[in-house]
Amino acid sequence: MDPRGLHRFLFEGLPVRGAFVRLTSGWQEALRRRATVGAFAEPVRILLGEMAAAGVLMHSSIKFDGALILQIHGDGPLKLAVAEVKSDLSFRATAKVVGEVSINDRLGALANVGGMGRCAITLDARTRATGVQPYQGVVPLHGDQRESLDDFSAVIEHYMLQSEQLDTRMLLAANDEVAAGLLLQRMPSTGLGNLAAGRDEDLIGAHEDFNRLSLLASTLSRTELLTLDVDTLLHRLFWEEKLQRFEVLPTRFSCSCARSRVQQMLQGLGRVELEEILAEQNQVEIGCEFCGQQYRFDAVDVEEMFIPALLQLPPTSTLQ
Repeated sequence: MDPRGLHRFLFEGLPVRGAFVRLTSGWQEALRRRATVGAFAEPVRILLGEMAAAGVLMHSSIKFDGALILQIHGDGPLKLAVAEVKSDLSFRATAKVVGEVSINDRLGALANVGGMGRCAITLDARTRATGVQPYQGVVPLHGDQRESLDDFSAVIEHYMLQSEQLDTRMLLAANDEVAAGLLLQRMPSTGLGNLAAGRDEDLIGAHEDFNRLSLLASTLSRTELLTLDVDTLLHRLFWEEKLQRFEVLPTRFSCSCARSRVQQMLQGLGRVELEEILAEQNQVEIGCEFCGQQYRFDAVDVEEMFIPALLQLPPTSTLQ
């Protein structure tokens, strides 16, 4: 089977589902585009890759038409990290870094120096009624004993246990070539109203089959996660289990930025501020933090932003 993309599977006869994802060309494109406006330090790139892989895995386990957004709000050199995954498994990721990052920094040193780091998980439906807010859950970047969580996978496991009451095992790894992840999840027996599509609190931490499979998964090394093809990986971990495999789903990098959206944002700044920028720089230039796309607006563009729609001329192609 194609090693790229998302692979979903079930353990036959057991209430446990799994998924494996390997982001390759899409992840490399995301880093290449970001490098055009300034590459992130390696620990930040690794974290963003893990967040992108985690987002794809999580989106694959729910029936939801919209974007799943993972955000880390940090109190260290990493102020913000974001990964967004849409229903078609297209993804993008970016970060805001405000301090020096050391080569060996992990999540705690990046975003939880003072113990105030948070992870927010948002489900933003593609269509929702006016006034209805997106579903969002927030957890700290520490465990029940206030211990700092240095692996993003541990944050997701903690979130799923605390917020969704669902046993989850997730392994993540990333470098500049690959972002990969493995997810095991005990399937809920009831409920449809939450992220995990069900709660079964009596079985939390006590399901023998899930615990056994989770223990097997934990033997997987970071190198194996990044390099093994999916068939070898699943056989090495679960060779005694019967797996039901599903169609491989493609993943890709995609950014939803657009000149029209940037223009709306600039209009919100107001004419006076834009004219001040024009006086200093002769143009207004905005770069997308996700893909590096540069949008430039000259004095004519800015003038047109503030002309009432009724007074604007139609495109020249429509003129007779």
